[in-house]
Amino acid sequence: MLGRMKVAAAERWRGSRCGSLALPLALACLLLACLVPAQAQEARKAQKDPYAAPRRALVAELRAQADDGVASIGNDVLRVLTQVPRHEFVPAAQRRHAYQNRPLAIGYGQTISQPYIVALMTALAKPDADDVVLEVGTGSGYQAAVLSPLVAKVYSIEIIAPLGEQARSRLQALGYDNVHTRIADGYYGWKEHAPFDAIVVTAAAQSVPPPLVAQLKPGGRMVIPVGGSFFTQVLMLVEKDAKGRVRTRQILPVRFVPLTRGSGG
Repeated sequence: MLGRMKVAAAERWRGSRCGSLALPLALACLLLACLVPAQAQEARKAQKDPYAAPRRALVAELRAQADDGVASIGNDVLRVLTQVPRHEFVPAAQRRHAYQNRPLAIGYGQTISQPYIVALMTALAKPDADDVVLEVGTGSGYQAAVLSPLVAKVYSIEIIAPLGEQARSRLQALGYDNVHTRIADGYYGWKEHAPFDAIVVTAAAQSVPPPLVAQLKPGGRMVIPVGGSFFTQVLMLVEKDAKGRVRTRQILPVRFVPLTRGSGG
């Protein structure tokens, strides 16, 4: 009898011992079950978008540069730059450089602008969710893609037909459905959709084009590089007040390709 009691007591001790171990073990298993899918998900993301980390690093660099810069670049603009795949807007041979903070050649004597300048020009335009924006100089489509999530509509003009057609196809394929493109001389704007809340010009004009000023809505802002190919260019902010009066402000020296004009320009 005594022997059976000792055996029963031992069984109870082993059961209680196993029970005390079971709870931490169960929690460890649960934690592991949560971590493994999260790690697998991160691995799948990295495999799906190998440029995600370089893009985040670029935006961190832009944030630091903006803190020391001439104008504030808000979190909304920087957030968009973490989402827009710049590598999709450069030629295949340039993709390894896509997330370096510098301009890159895109063919036809044109470039995709330095990311800091794209961020700065976007911030200076002060885009709002209800805005209709004109871009002069579609190029690869990158600036239009950055504007797209921040505004209601983007109308973008490119005078070099092959570039404009490539950009249109690229923007459509990437889902930027609120960007509308046109092959034309951007100096004259896009009168059918004026007035615009903001205008962003991505090539240097000799002077601010009067047709663009006319198509700027009262209260609107235009960001435009001004200057010749062999002279100092300045990024200008053009503001039109509620009464239609225009004032300009110099932001910083820049270097852009010249604004290409049509045969009549």
